[in-house]
Amino acid sequence: MTESNAPTPGTPKPGVPKPGGAKPGTATSSSPKPGPVPGHTKPAAAAPSDPSRFGRVDEDGTAWVRTADGERRIGSWQAGDAAEGLAHFGRRYDDLATEVGLLEARLTSGAGDAKKTRAAAEALAETLPTAAVIGDIDALSARLTAVIEGSEHAAEKAKHDKEQTRQEQTARKEELAAEAEKIGAESTQWKAAGDRLREILDEWKTIRGLDRKTDDALWRRFAKAREAFNRRRGTHFAELDRERATAKTRKEELVTQAEALSTSTEWGPTAGQFRDLLAEWKAAGRAPREADDALWRRFKEAQDVFFAARNAAASERDAEFAQNALAKEELLKAADHIDPAKDLDGARAALRDLQEKWDAIGKVPRERMHDLEGKLRAIEKRVREAADSEWRRTDPEALARAAQFRERVAQFEEQAAKASAAGRTKDAEKARAQAQQWREWADAAEGAVGER
Repeated sequence: MTESNAPTPGTPKPGVPKPGGAKPGTATSSSPKPGPVPGHTKPAAAAPSDPSRFGRVDEDGTAWVRTADGERRIGSWQAGDAAEGLAHFGRRYDDLATEVGLLEARLTSGAGDAKKTRAAAEALAETLPTAAVIGDIDALSARLTAVIEGSEHAAEKAKHDKEQTRQEQTARKEELAAEAEKIGAESTQWKAAGDRLREILDEWKTIRGLDRKTDDALWRRFAKAREAFNRRRGTHFAELDRERATAKTRKEELVTQAEALSTSTEWGPTAGQFRDLLAEWKAAGRAPREADDALWRRFKEAQDVFFAARNAAASERDAEFAQNALAKEELLKAADHIDPAKDLDGARAALRDLQEKWDAIGKVPRERMHDLEGKLRAIEKRVREAADSEWRRTDPEALARAAQFRERVAQFEEQAAKASAAGRTKDAEKARAQAQQWREWADAAEGAVGER
């Protein structure tokens, strides 16, 4: 199917885009056809139009289209019969309608540049009065007008959205800059803070749309904060290196002291010295890790040598103490015959012998000490109480006091008799009362001696 070679009325002028063909800013036959906007579905293809409702092709090939302004001649068809010509101009209309549909879809989706969409719609609208197509041109004109007007609104909205986005992106970078400044000035969590600054930088790179001046100013704030953090971190680790070097020197001294003490047999004092050295070790801080680990192995080895020797000595001592406990148990069994009630002097002699042998045997295990000493104390108490009882029973001083009390009783009774004979009743009663008092004291003294 071809058109006649000679231009016919209504044929597009040179330089004017051919309806359904290439237009400024659109694809040509050698370029990819417009495809769906990324993220949006391509509009469904419209059903083919019915060109017979909007135009005709005469038997001589003249093509006409009807619009609200009347009927106009659009060209000539010489490549077939009239029906084929009508279908041809109908397909050209459908192509034009498809381009309008793409512009509508682009506007509805919000994709692309609204200004470019408007320019493309205006270009298509300019071609409609001379377009060599048969179809509802008035409807296409209304749709293009709607696209043009919608593009204006879309452009305003895009401008507003762009400004809002710019403000949001600016606010976010300001937040990130402020956070970086806080980290740079205050944080001592070096690992976590360093990781966070890297995360901020990664996010920073994804934030776009700021004006250049604002973006540069915020970047300088962030960069300055990061440099401040790096300086403080560098200073911290330099000081840490100095502290670790000092700790290494001090720990080397402590290791030397520990190794010197490792062969000591002064168990108690040396154990105390090792405790002091360990406290100093902890207070010295961390040396460089490899050196710290090696020094600790030496210190621990010296400590282990000493305490292993002390434990061996303690085991030997414990065995000796266990034998001592057995020997003291035998002594206690042999002391069962001690009976101060039958023979106080013999019991005293046996107790002295028991005590001498007890002391000569020596120490026993700590857990046996209370039991064994308790049994010895029981024997000592039994002998001591028997001796005290005997002493109280035979105490000559107590007997002499009782005799003196009796003499006083006799003296007061004699005074009472004389006073009564002389008629001094009052004096007699007083003397008898005194005699009674001394008699009670004498009875008590004699009773105490008897109890002993």
